[in-house]
Amino acid sequence: MENNSYLAEEKIGKLMRKYAVPCIISLLVGALYNIVDQIFIANADYLGSYGNAANTVVFPLTVIALGIAVMIGDGCCAFVSISLGEKNSKNAKRSVGNSVLLCAVGSLILTAVYLLFAEPILTAFGGRVNAETFKLSKEYFFWITLGVPFYMFGQAMNPIIRADGSPKFAMISTLAGAAANIILDPIFIFIFKWGMMGAAVATVIGQIITALLAVLYMCHAKVIKPGLSDFRLKWSVVKRTLSLGLCSFLAQISLVAAMMAINNMIRRYGAIDPIFGQEQYAQIPMAVVGIVMKFFQIVISIVIGMAAGCIPIVGYNMGAKFNGRVKELFTKLLIAEACVGAIALIIVELFPQFLIKIFGAANESVYYTDFAVKAFRIYLCMTVLACVNKATFIFLQAMGKAVESTILSMVREIVFGVGFALLLPRFFGLDGVLYSMPVSDILTAVISSIIIARTYKQLASNYNEL
Repeated sequence: MENNSYLAEEKIGKLMRKYAVPCIISLLVGALYNIVDQIFIANADYLGSYGNAANTVVFPLTVIALGIAVMIGDGCCAFVSISLGEKNSKNAKRSVGNSVLLCAVGSLILTAVYLLFAEPILTAFGGRVNAETFKLSKEYFFWITLGVPFYMFGQAMNPIIRADGSPKFAMISTLAGAAANIILDPIFIFIFKWGMMGAAVATVIGQIITALLAVLYMCHAKVIKPGLSDFRLKWSVVKRTLSLGLCSFLAQISLVAAMMAINNMIRRYGAIDPIFGQEQYAQIPMAVVGIVMKFFQIVISIVIGMAAGCIPIVGYNMGAKFNGRVKELFTKLLIAEACVGAIALIIVELFPQFLIKIFGAANESVYYTDFAVKAFRIYLCMTVLACVNKATFIFLQAMGKAVESTILSMVREIVFGVGFALLLPRFFGLDGVLYSMPVSDILTAVISSIIIARTYKQLASNYNEL
């Protein structure tokens, strides 16, 4: 059996590149599933902004599936890494076996719920902004739902494969699925004219490929290949695994709550807007905000990829009590995340028209373009803080500080994210929806800075090194 002792011996910078880069690519490719769909949908003249709005309505529902998957996968990844650092391979294998079973059961339950309650669910997420948007939302959602078990399994296994010491395979499995989606999307949408169904079917085929590759890997795992007995649920292992992954789950689910609030505020205040209150323009604000969120998803995928890629390194060194290495890693991670945020900020502030063109602005009215430019510049003006905040949540989780991580994440997404999305439109109309993001990130950064300082102090007070 191979071991992961090099995680406590190799230079931090080299470990970050080895683990973070494949993880970033995996998450970016995973994000491309929905983003590529939206790009092709937006550029299909028979779908346009109606299809874009429908995609925005369904997107949070895919995030719910992702939230459950990453709770299982990230929790297992952290537990496995800590267990290997403690030289406890038995717990590591049991966590993997239990996680596979939990993912299978959870995905089937969620699929059943989506199929049984599709219309009320879509209505709750703003799907009835107009009749055409709702029709396209139902079509897209049905086919996407059929792929939920494959999507969840592939996403849950990805961090587990990284914890086993194979970040490159985790990247390749996701890349293969996304490549299939990118190839099939234009065929199904532009050649076969399958519309929203075509976009969804292309996505599901890609998800099936990723899931099958994950199964193939788990049958030949290097360090943590579970035996049959490891698939029997053990409450202590399940509890520890899910508690470590709870932050990832709440981060995704709270994002869903924020998107639900935003979509409904857009529908409500768009209806009384002199321009977007007109039937032919009613879907524009929802389509535009969805596009802005998709760009932010690309940025945040890089941020999460860097932080999540470090989970095995953090967990192993925490388990081995090498706090000095953990502190060094935290410093380098925060600097790198701030740099990513700064680059993203420059792009959205200086080149919003370029971003809009990618999502079919040429086929839309001037109202679409004007609102999109404003949305990019306001909604994402505090991207640097958003990146540092997200990295802090994940790093605390990797250190085993599940309570601090969870509380901080919940304050950002629920208290601030949902709260300001509901409050600010009352004073600023549609613009209030855009202001909710930067205000939330500023206030969260104040709290994060206090927690970061305290974490540094704790690591320094118990300094260990090789």
